Amino acid sequence: MHILVTNDDGPPSPTSSPYVHSLVRELQKRGHTVSVCLPHTQRSWIGKAHMIGKTVKPLYYRPSETFDPSPSAASQTQGTTYTRPSKNRKEEEWILVDGTPASCAQIGLHHFFQEKGPVDLVVSGPNYGRNTTAVFALSSGTLGGALEAAVCRKKSIALSYAFFSRNHDPIIIDGASRHSVRVIEKLYAQWPTDKSVDLYSVNVPLVEGVEEHKTLWTEMLQNYWSDSGTCFEEVEGSVGDEDEEEERIREAEEEAASGAPDPKTTGGDGEAGNSWYPHRHFKWAPRFTDVYKSVEESPPGNDGWAVKEGFTSVTPMKANFWLAATHLHGEELKLDVPESKGATMSMSTLSYRPKQHFYALIAYEDPYVQPLILSALQKLFSPEAYTLLSPPPSAVPGEPVSLCEILPSNSASPILQITPYEAIDWDYVATHPDTCLVNSYMLRKALIRKHYLSATVDHWVAKRPESVLKTHVKRSEAFELDYAEFLDDALVEAFDLRASLERNVAREQGHETEWWILKPSMSDRGQGIRLFSTMEELQGIFDEWEEELSDDEEDEDRDADGDEGNGGDEKHGITTSHLRHFVAQPYVHQPLLLPGDGRKFHIRTYVACVGSLDVYVYRQMLALFAGKPYVAPTSTPSPSTTGSSHANSGEDIDLEAHLTNTCLQRSVTDGTVRRFWDLPLDSKLKDGVFAQICDVTGEVFEAAARAMQMHFRPLPNAFEVYGLDFLVDAHGTAYLLEVNAFPDFRQTGDELRSLVAGLWEGVLRVGAIGFLGFKGDVVGQEADGGEEQRMVCVRRVDLGR
Repeated sequence: MHILVTNDDGPPSPTSSPYVHSLVRELQKRGHTVSVCLPHTQRSWIGKAHMIGKTVKPLYYRPSETFDPSPSAASQTQGTTYTRPSKNRKEEEWILVDGTPASCAQIGLHHFFQEKGPVDLVVSGPNYGRNTTAVFALSSGTLGGALEAAVCRKKSIALSYAFFSRNHDPIIIDGASRHSVRVIEKLYAQWPTDKSVDLYSVNVPLVEGVEEHKTLWTEMLQNYWSDSGTCFEEVEGSVGDEDEEEERIREAEEEAASGAPDPKTTGGDGEAGNSWYPHRHFKWAPRFTDVYKSVEESPPGNDGWAVKEGFTSVTPMKANFWLAATHLHGEELKLDVPESKGATMSMSTLSYRPKQHFYALIAYEDPYVQPLILSALQKLFSPEAYTLLSPPPSAVPGEPVSLCEILPSNSASPILQITPYEAIDWDYVATHPDTCLVNSYMLRKALIRKHYLSATVDHWVAKRPESVLKTHVKRSEAFELDYAEFLDDALVEAFDLRASLERNVAREQGHETEWWILKPSMSDRGQGIRLFSTMEELQGIFDEWEEELSDDEEDEDRDADGDEGNGGDEKHGITTSHLRHFVAQPYVHQPLLLPGDGRKFHIRTYVACVGSLDVYVYRQMLALFAGKPYVAPTSTPSPSTTGSSHANSGEDIDLEAHLTNTCLQRSVTDGTVRRFWDLPLDSKLKDGVFAQICDVTGEVFEAAARAMQMHFRPLPNAFEVYGLDFLVDAHGTAYLLEVNAFPDFRQTGDELRSLVAGLWEGVLRVGAIGFLGFKGDVVGQEADGGEEQRMVCVRRVDLGR
C-alpha cells in the first residue's frame, strides 16, 4: 500500500529523531510504497496545530541508506538537505516543511507524491517517547498529525516508541520497527468498515524481544496534572527580545516625563512597583512525577499500564478524542506469525501486578551490556513483576541520578539501580537500605587500586602467613614518585626490589636475571606498563616519561588553540594523572603456554560480590592472549631495535609478546579471546587452576573487607561485578594480577556475547532476587539449568552488618 509517514520529531537525528529512518526502511522492505513529509525541526507538544498567517516552505531531504541512532553519531552527516528538489526522479527524497505535524499531513496528502497514487494510510511517528495517557496524548504532535489525516478522511495510525534508555540500541530499534510494521499491517487489514474507528494510537516499548511480547487493545488512561503541577518555570524577564526591550524603554521614558517616582530611589524594580505583577518569563519545564504515579496506581488494561509491563498498546479512537471499539479493551491483537518463526503466539490473559513488584533503573551506558541486562531481567522476572524507569530529562552524564525525581511518591516497591558508578544516588542508597539495591559499593579502593591492593595483601599475610595470598600474589613494592630525579629516594624502603636489581647488575655466576614489571597504580587498559631488570633501566623509564610530558606541556603552551590534550603521550600510554603511585612486581616467567601456540595468556574471571559479604566466581572464564609469541624478556627486542647491541635492555622489549590486557585484544576470530574451558589443556590442570582461582578470590575479598575497612566497605543493599585477572605459570600456579571494577565487557566480542549474558543472569539471580522479595517459585522464567553451579560461592563473610 501507499503509506505517508510524518512525525513531530523532524528528520533523522540521533539526538531528537532516532527512530523514523528505521521505520521507513522496514516499511520499504515489506514492499510498501512510502512517502515522507516531516517537520524540518522538532515540533513536539504542539498537538494538532497549524501556524496561521505563515507561508510554509519546503526543503528536500535525501536520506542516507543506513542510519546510526547512537548518540556518538550526532556529529556525523547522515542525509543531506537541499533548497530545490532533485531532478533525478529515481533518487529518494523526503519533504521537510517548516510547519507542524498536522501541516505536514495536509501538505503530504494534497500537494506532493501524487505520482505515486492515492495514499492508503498515514503513519505519524515513531515518536521519540511514549504517548500513553491523556496528559501526553492531548498535547502530542504525533497524535496531532494522525488526527489531521483522520479529519482528511484517511486511515491513520499514531505510533510512539517508549524508550527506557537514550543509548538507542540499533538492534532493539530495528526489532521495534519490525514489530510496528506487523501491527500496522494487521490494523489496516481489519479496519472496521462501519466508521467506528478513525485512527489508532499505538505505543511500542523499546525492550529486547518486543516482537515476542503481547500486543493489547487498551483504553487511554484518563489522568491529570496535579493541583500544583505547573508546567512552567519562572525565569527572570528583565531581558527580552528587541520589541520587548524597546517597549520597556518607552515605559520608562513615559514614567520620567509624567513625574513618576524614580524606581532607583524608591527601591522598586521599575515594573513590579507600578503593575499588578512582576515581569517574568516562563520556561516550559513540566514535572511528570504525578503522571507516572497515575500509571503506577491505575488498574491493568490501560495504555500506560500496558507499556510499563512491556506490552504494545493499541487504542482505537475517533477524530474527536473519543475512544472507540471499547468492547476490545483488554483483549489481545492477534498478529500474524512471521515467516521466520514457526512458534505460535501465546494466548492472551491480562496479568495483574503481583505483590512482589519492583522498579528498575537500567542505564548502564554501554550498548554492549545494556540489552544483556534487560534480557536477564526478562528471563528472571515476569513482565508485571517490575517497572522500568528512565533517567529524568534533567539527568546530567557523570552526575548522580536523583531517584526521588523518577519514583512515584509514597511507593513501597523496592528499586533496582544498575548504572555507572557516577550516576548512583548515594544519599538515597544510605537512607533506603531496605528498598534500594545498587550495582556498586561506595568504597572499594582496597582492591581496584594497585598500590592499595598491594597493601591489602601485605596486611593480611603479615597476620596470616598461612594465607593462600602469600603464594598466589607476587609481593609488590609500592612507591610514590612525583619527579624522576627522586626515584632513588622513593625506593629507600623497597628492599627486595633494590636487592634484586643489584644482583642483576652483579651478574654473579649461575644467577638468572630477575625481571620486574612496573605498573602505574591509577592506570588501566595496559597504560604505562614496562619491564625492567636494573635501576638504570627503571630510571630511564621515568626520565623518558618526564621528558615527554614536559614536551607536551610546551606544545600546549605554544598552541593554545590546539586539540585538548590529556597531559600525556599516546605512544607510551601514560598521563600526568598516573604519575604518582606505582607498584613493581616480580615478573612471572615462565608462563603457561598452550601446546602448539606460543602466545602468553591470562585468565579473566568475573566475580560477583553480594551484600556484606558473599563472593561468587562465575565459572565461565575467558583466556586473553598476547599479540605475539612469548619469549623471555632478555630475548624480546622491539621491532625498532632488532639487532642492536641493547636488545636485552628493558627499554627495547617488545611488549606485544608480554601484555595480554583486555583492551589490546582484537576479536574472538583472531583467537585472542577464548573460553578457558575450551583450551586444549589437561582437564585436571584446568580444574586445579579453577580451584586456585576460587580460593584466592574468596581470600582477597575477605582480606579487603576485614583488614582494609576504610577502603572496602560492602553494603547490605548492593552488589558489584568485578573482573579479576590471573596468570598461570608453567608449573600450574595461578597468580592474581589485578582487580577491576566495572570491567570492559565489550572486549569479549559478539561471538561470546552469550557468556556475558549468562553472567548477568547469574548475578541478578544471586544478587537481586532475595533482596527484592522474590522466591524461586515467584520468578517468571527460570534461567538455564545449572545457573547456581555456574555462580560458585567461594566465600561467605559475616561482617555483622
